[in-house]
Amino acid sequence: MPGALIELEDLRKTYRLGDVALEVLRGISLRVAAGDMLALMGASGSGKSTLMNILGFLDTPTSGRYLLAGEDVSRLSRDARADARNNRIGFVFQSFNLLPRMSALRNVMLPLEYGRGVPARGARQRAEAMLERVGLADRMGHQPSQLSGGQQQRVAIARALVNRPSILFADEPTGNLDSRTGAEVLELFRRLNEEEGLTVVLVTHDAGVSAHARRVVHIRDGLACG
Repeated sequence: MPGALIELEDLRKTYRLGDVALEVLRGISLRVAAGDMLALMGASGSGKSTLMNILGFLDTPTSGRYLLAGEDVSRLSRDARADARNNRIGFVFQSFNLLPRMSALRNVMLPLEYGRGVPARGARQRAEAMLERVGLADRMGHQPSQLSGGQQQRVAIARALVNRPSILFADEPTGNLDSRTGAEVLELFRRLNEEEGLTVVLVTHDAGVSAHARRVVHIRDGLACG
């Protein structure tokens, strides 16, 4: 896969629990092309969430290499890693993680205020455009408690994308949604992938979710197959 956006070579992660070594990732090699829509599928405890945390700069591997757009992540400074996490990667989680006392618009504006220092007017315009993109033009002033679960997840998606990242990681993104709303969120991911070329990595245990991806990689006992 020439020009892969993500390249993993024999990636391993071991946690120390006193004298016990817990090997969570046991040598994962994987490539993800720019514009791919990939599902990392595995049961609880398989290592898939640990893998996503490493891919998203929330954790570091014990050994192995992680290249992002050809750049060895292990060689990045702490500040460079933080910049990459804030500006090149978007996250969507099962629990939405919205700030309850802020409007949908303010929630989406936050990454712009704390990231690249976009001027307030530009941040507002960009956040408004992103909320319109996810179908919430008429809900911008609403707080999370005034929104349905599906609407909250759309706000979270808009927030994840407002910095225009090249990769979106979605960890069990439909876990707190009913089946119809979950299907709508997955359809939104598909459109973003196909229409805007966004690289999407879904992390899930649900075959119904992974069926929306172009490619499925199964994580079992800290190893990848497929």
